[in-house]
Amino acid sequence: MSLENPQRYTVTAALIYANGPIHIGHLAGCYLPADVYVRYLRATGKDVAFISGTDEHGVPITIKAKKEGVTPQEVVDKYYTQIKKSFEDFGISFDIYSRTSKPKHHEVSQQIFKKLYDDGNFVEEISEQYFDETAGQFLADRYIVGVCPVCGNENAYGDQCERCGSTLSPTELKEPLRSMLSGAKPVLKPTKNWYLPLDRMQPGIQQFIDGHPEWKTNVAGQCRSWLQEGLRPRAMTRDLEWGVKVPLPDTEGKVLYVWFDAPIGYITFTQEWAEEQGRDWELYWKDRDTKLVHFIGKDNIVFHCIIFPAMLMAEGTYILPDNVPANEFMNLEGDKISTSRNWAVWLHEYLEEMPGKEDVLRYVLAANAPETKDSEFTWKDFQGRNNSELVGVFGNFVNRAMVLTQKFCGGHVPTCTDLTDVDRQVLDELALFPERIGGAIENYRFREALGHLMDLARLGNKYLAETEPWKVVKTDENRAHTILNIALQITTNLAIVCEPFLPFTAAKMRDMLNFDAIGLNETGWINAGRPDILATGHQLGEPALLFEKLEDEVINKQIQKLHDAKKMNELATKAVPEAKPEITYDDFAKMDIRIGTILEAERVPKSDKLLKLKVDDGHGQRQILSGIAKHFAPEDLIGKQVTFLANLAPRKMMGLESQGMILMAEDRDGSLALLPPHKPVWNGGTVS
Repeated sequence: MSLENPQRYTVTAALIYANGPIHIGHLAGCYLPADVYVRYLRATGKDVAFISGTDEHGVPITIKAKKEGVTPQEVVDKYYTQIKKSFEDFGISFDIYSRTSKPKHHEVSQQIFKKLYDDGNFVEEISEQYFDETAGQFLADRYIVGVCPVCGNENAYGDQCERCGSTLSPTELKEPLRSMLSGAKPVLKPTKNWYLPLDRMQPGIQQFIDGHPEWKTNVAGQCRSWLQEGLRPRAMTRDLEWGVKVPLPDTEGKVLYVWFDAPIGYITFTQEWAEEQGRDWELYWKDRDTKLVHFIGKDNIVFHCIIFPAMLMAEGTYILPDNVPANEFMNLEGDKISTSRNWAVWLHEYLEEMPGKEDVLRYVLAANAPETKDSEFTWKDFQGRNNSELVGVFGNFVNRAMVLTQKFCGGHVPTCTDLTDVDRQVLDELALFPERIGGAIENYRFREALGHLMDLARLGNKYLAETEPWKVVKTDENRAHTILNIALQITTNLAIVCEPFLPFTAAKMRDMLNFDAIGLNETGWINAGRPDILATGHQLGEPALLFEKLEDEVINKQIQKLHDAKKMNELATKAVPEAKPEITYDDFAKMDIRIGTILEAERVPKSDKLLKLKVDDGHGQRQILSGIAKHFAPEDLIGKQVTFLANLAPRKMMGLESQGMILMAEDRDGSLALLPPHKPVWNGGTVS
């Protein structure tokens, strides 16, 4: 069952493959909700370790290295640095962001594997695994591509189908199979590996899952599905060169399965962090009063809810996860996010192109979070939420409260006297928001929490609209001061409770409200809900706009960028046309292909495709009609030498006769290119 009063929290965010940059799907599915949760816990004074890093041993790393012609280490070094900086710049507040290629991680992973091995928790088995005879090596699951048995996707990997999300094994794939290394069909070949007998461990895993009825339905449902089908032994080693070496004799060329060593990274990174901080790492992984929470995407549920807990149970000294609040997927502009197709909003590019708007993206992703089902990000929704909610509601209220206080009270918090029923009602409502927001966050309902946060800003706007202090001040200064005092208390509460979601905005608000002068900082949730956080006479800072309106031009540029990327990808993957049926030399010899020079060129009236060309063919001039008007301006063609088919039977088009055909080359993007000789030749020269 879930811990009711944990002494400390260990919160992990999934280890991402270090083979590419971060995109918004990663943020919405895992890292942003984890950060909101951790920031809230810290604000309430909890002892938290927020742990993550890069998974640097996955097969995608080796695939990327082969594609780029570099070593796997060079790939992970490049992307670890980029990913870490992107997270930092976006405000994801890890206590440590480390990497699985570090020697310490290898040592700890081998120690845990060896303990499980010594305790008899593995089954040694010789089985037939797929082998690429062309490449001369066994294939890890990700190197094998075939037809998904669930959805029929012809490009499913041997460990997972990216179309339907099904977790697979290579032997489940249907034909045709192919190796990602050489493209050849793999063959089965015997090899020895060590399996975790999940079938024997199922009763314990079942009891663990049943002990958490509070888990999200999408998580519990996937776990139940696996258990109902019956768990099967799973190999914890692989025939591969890149990874954590198997710590047993005669195991050259074998490494630990990436899903064995990757989650152990949470433990090794915690050890690394604790050593730097002078803390006892075991309190965060072995003390029964510690709450362990894994934030992941839905494609990692089975590994964090079944396989990793099974490993920890077998080891015997570690706590098990209290919750695994996995999210579904976020789609983009009506299509699934795809790194291979470059259909994504990349975080590092967003941060460069939208400087100072970290919180806008945090807000929109949280508002659209795929908590129980897939959601969608669109740039128009991004613009709408920024302009109507962040600018029009949140920013508008804070700015009005600050500017009015500056104007009528010289930037000092005014006195609050003689509360009316309206004032008391607003303050009573204010007192409820911290618990509403905090309760939703504690139960992993982040969209609900964000909704409460915006409702608090709406409460402030409604209060100012109803009380109109800018009018009241002309007849009753004390009353206007009371209204502004209450507006400032709401603003102060907003600064506290918005921090988990909008940390950059919260920092601006703390400066504007001069929190340092009253000793308030990021861990001030205990003060939230109070109507008197700011004392009378407190000097405020200068008002500043928190958000700015996004114009259509900015948004359309981002939309166009996406579609340009899609077009480029389509062009890059466009297949070369198949060869036409074979002909004989006699067939070819019938064609009279010659070189000529274009003397005149003009558009054909009432046609948007045809140009009328006069071509010097060496004997005189001939008229050729060519459907190239969308590709060339007539004036650009005059004087150009071209290749043309001279003995094509004349034909009439648009009432004009065409005496030949200009030969063109079509590029991948559909554009046309002339075929001139590489040096000037005489008109009428033959091509043979």
